[in-house]
Amino acid sequence: MDEPSHTDELHPPMKLENTYQMSPTKRFPVSTVRSILKDVLHNYLQEEKYEPELCRQMTKTISEVIKARVKDLMVPRYKIICLIHIGQLNNQGLRIGSRCLWDANNDTFATQDFQNGSLYAVATVYGVYYE
Repeated sequence: MDEPSHTDELHPPMKLENTYQMSPTKRFPVSTVRSILKDVLHNYLQEEKYEPELCRQMTKTISEVIKARVKDLMVPRYKIICLIHIGQLNNQGLRIGSRCLWDANNDTFATQDFQNGSLYAVATVYGVYYE
C-alpha cells in the first residue's frame, strides 16, 4: 500500500476553487503546431532508412519532442495528444482513423505527413480542451 511520505504531512493537499470558465481564453494554434510537426519530421527523418526497430524507437522520440515543443507554446487548459505513424514506403495505401468524444467548438487537431525514399510518417497532434 501507498504510505504517505514525510513531505505529504508537511503540505496539506491544496483545494482549488471552480473557475466556471467554459471556453478557452487562448485558442489552440493549429498553424503553429503544423509547422512544428513539419520541422520535427523533416529534421528527424530526412536521412533515415526504414528499419523496423529504429523506427519503433523513433516514433517514441519524435512524439516526445513534438509534445514538448507544443507544451512550450503554453496554451492553457488543453491536453496534448501526439500520435506518430512510421512505415516502410512500398507502394501501398494507408488509412488512419481515430474516434473520440469531441467538442467541435474548442477541440482541434493538426496533422502533417512526411515521405522520403524508404519511409513515410504521419504525425497528428490533438488539442483537447479540458474544463
